Amino acid sequence: MDYDTCSSLAAMFFDNTTEIGNRPFLWSKENGEWISVSGIEARSEASALSSGLKSLGLRSGDRVALASESRPEWLISDIAIMAAGGISVPLYTTNQYSDHLHVLKDSGAIGAIISGSTLAKNLLPAAVDAGLNFVITMEAIEHSGSVDIVRWEKLIADNKAATPNIDGLSRAQTACLIYTSGTGGAPKGVMLSHGSIISNCKGAYQLLLALGLDQEIFLSFLPLSHSYEHTAGLMFPLSIKAQIYYAEGADKLAANMVEVRPTIMTAVPRLYETMHSRILRGIQQKGGLSEKLFMKTVSIGRKKYQGHSTTLVEAVLDPLLTKLVRRKVAARFGGRLKAMVSGGAPLNFEIGTFFKALDVELLQGYGQTEAAPIISCNLPAKNKINSVGPPLVGVDVKIAEDGEILVKGELVMQGYWNLQEQTDSAVQDGWLHTGDIGQLDEDGFLIITDRKKDIIVNSGGDNISPQRIEGLLTMLPEISQAMVYGDQKPNLVALIVPDPEFTTNWGKGNVNPGSAGQLAEDEGFRKKIAEAIDRVNDTLSIVEKIRNFAIVMEEFTIDNTLMTPSLKIRRHKIIELYGAELEALYLR
Repeated sequence: MDYDTCSSLAAMFFDNTTEIGNRPFLWSKENGEWISVSGIEARSEASALSSGLKSLGLRSGDRVALASESRPEWLISDIAIMAAGGISVPLYTTNQYSDHLHVLKDSGAIGAIISGSTLAKNLLPAAVDAGLNFVITMEAIEHSGSVDIVRWEKLIADNKAATPNIDGLSRAQTACLIYTSGTGGAPKGVMLSHGSIISNCKGAYQLLLALGLDQEIFLSFLPLSHSYEHTAGLMFPLSIKAQIYYAEGADKLAANMVEVRPTIMTAVPRLYETMHSRILRGIQQKGGLSEKLFMKTVSIGRKKYQGHSTTLVEAVLDPLLTKLVRRKVAARFGGRLKAMVSGGAPLNFEIGTFFKALDVELLQGYGQTEAAPIISCNLPAKNKINSVGPPLVGVDVKIAEDGEILVKGELVMQGYWNLQEQTDSAVQDGWLHTGDIGQLDEDGFLIITDRKKDIIVNSGGDNISPQRIEGLLTMLPEISQAMVYGDQKPNLVALIVPDPEFTTNWGKGNVNPGSAGQLAEDEGFRKKIAEAIDRVNDTLSIVEKIRNFAIVMEEFTIDNTLMTPSLKIRRHKIIELYGAELEALYLR
């Protein structure tokens, strides 16, 4: 397709599904079998749903929320909203009631599309309280609230004769609001235009063209509400008329890869870390010659990648190891994988070189939601694992005087929804201030060295505001101060400074309150703190929950340099002091 002349994501969808025709396009598993939706079927349903949305009162610029597990209906709904002139507002399936309510009220959504009863539990009460006009459900649900419930099947059946009318759409119009946590804690709606996402698709196409793109098979694993998967795992495959399979879940991903035999996958570092661990565990269980050959393969492969010389024996052995080891590893990935792309969080160098040594192409990229989201990515022909690659085609990157990475191009967001001051701070003279520190090497490859923004990015690529969680924790009578930790980790942990009054009162009847170390490890005391944390956890999404904690009895103060003069905690200082205790929490 011609990315430069494409007028909208809806136009891209209708044009490409017409070309796909009766061939399989979207796949999901039902009752143990992979079931496909053809291009024509997807086109027909999206057209009908778009017409149905208009019949429910949707006007140009109206926002409609979308909450569903990954399935064909997700893309059809997303496109239908846009085709009707609306703005899609994806919701995370892990959202709690309060999260849904904030997004629905903040966006001013007039309606929502949801999958079924599981998600309805948290979303429908929020829909009622937010005053939504309608909720479209893909499955039958029970509900007695005041919001109008409309069945997906009926809406499509009533509008099955509709034809798409998207002439009024343009690249400059807002396509979606992707909510992401900012430094202030409350999720912000990032306004992405049709053009910003199309430009990302063009950049991805130019990047992967060297792989020989032809009849590609994508296995979609990440939540489609995540900007990374929304573009890289949904809109980009659509742009090249690829087939998209929706994985059953993390526990069945390995089996799905063997079944689907994907050619390209996009995922976050956590997935690759899991793959790495499972492969190593499996080979260690085998032991003996198999383990020795495998580890030798990794060793030689790493040497070759890093430009180190190999011995004559290693040079002779390497082709044999390709037959004995590398081809077996390739089979575990389906046997026709061209590349896996890692984004959303930093990729550990050891993980990257591990897969490279096994001839599994793992390309690390970099981006953020405010850039639709892909800014740069490594090249198949030149993969520098310690970098995030060169900027995509059409993306300008420069390094500010303070080292901050600045980005310019059509990919840059239109702004934060209803937050002009924060928009003006983030985008200045067309340059997006990423909040990340980096440098460009001699080949123009971007290397990330630090992060200005006080945001935790876990190994799954989720952006989490620690201040919000810390604020909730310190509102409890049991807790005086807290610091949340978990950058590049699978989950969050916390340092807890107990409230002095609570500590004194509890200690009087239990243990010697003068022994701080004893109190911090006392089972009964820890149980009370854990109960307090659980009360906060009940209000948080899955990725925000505190999974473990350590108690420290010394308060964070200005005098001990753990707080700034404006009474903000100095995270790096606290981590320097308590880093060992924090890391140990992941071993318990």
